[in-house]
Amino acid sequence: MASPLQSLVAAGTKLWLDSIDPDLVVRNRALGATGATSNPIIISDLLKTGRFDQEIVGLVKEGRDDQAIAWEMTDRLVRRAQEVFLPVWKETKGNDGYVSFELDPLLEDTTLGPPHAERVAKYIALGKQWSAGHQNRMIKVPATPAGLDALEELAAHGIALNVTLIFSTRQYRIARDAVWRGAQRRKAGLAEFKSVYSIFVSRLDVYTEKAVPQLSAAAQGQVGIVNAKRIWAENRDFWKKTPTPLAQEMIFASTGTKKPEDAAWKYVEAFAGSDIETNPPGTNDAVEKSGRTFTSHVNEMPPAAVLAEIDKEVDMQKLEETLMSEGLAKFADPFKSLLKLIAEKRQTLAV
Repeated sequence: MASPLQSLVAAGTKLWLDSIDPDLVVRNRALGATGATSNPIIISDLLKTGRFDQEIVGLVKEGRDDQAIAWEMTDRLVRRAQEVFLPVWKETKGNDGYVSFELDPLLEDTTLGPPHAERVAKYIALGKQWSAGHQNRMIKVPATPAGLDALEELAAHGIALNVTLIFSTRQYRIARDAVWRGAQRRKAGLAEFKSVYSIFVSRLDVYTEKAVPQLSAAAQGQVGIVNAKRIWAENRDFWKKTPTPLAQEMIFASTGTKKPEDAAWKYVEAFAGSDIETNPPGTNDAVEKSGRTFTSHVNEMPPAAVLAEIDKEVDMQKLEETLMSEGLAKFADPFKSLLKLIAEKRQTLAV
């Protein structure tokens, strides 16, 4: 009998781990995970464990500064995860088996970040730098004004892209169209063209609890699901009309529940059946312990009355602006914390 996560994969979902902890990567690969994503919070949490202190000591002795150490450790940890998933990449001929590498979040620092044109140029340069020589590394770029403006050139250069921090249909469309324009400029053609679009889910429901309290019980807690499913359907239809050798997919991100009363598998089950879910390790553990058998639900929507209520009561432009503002803080601040952690380790390890 298939385990809960095995049934999720059998339903058509690609399971990616929202972590690159070497131990968790191996464990979740055995459970059916076929890819992973990383970010500064994940890297910081790993370095806090002390498991990589000797590597940090070695880098300090080499004369590396804190930023250089942060990026070297990120690169190493992502590479280790890539090795685990490389067989998947080879078996699927580049359609799966990726590990995402997030570009410099400080580019989006609201106070210290450079002007727009410099941000765009830096995203392009960093994307080329960190993707060079890698088969199954995806470059993660945020759907900010600068990130969006960098996508066409990155795609044209032949880089596999994960566009993150997507909250709205507007952002998704701009990202998809830019990536597609770039893909059509590739010198090597479309054979290895791969892109994914990370639509955040649970953060929308956290937002509506506070900002749209008038939603009925039937609609509250469904906005993230409805929004993501609508974008998923649009993405599916676009690529059906514009077929490519590899699948251009949605990632259902932020799938961990935030309310204690919600089942840990609320979002996992809602999107079962297609594309990719990046689940936190704790969510995968809860799903595996649930004993549930997952079947496809990604095509299912709430009743028409609930959809009409959501459309009437939720201002999506305001939602996007608010969540992007919060998202940028959550984007840059963890990297600052990572740098602080490395500076502290430099002292406490008495190098």
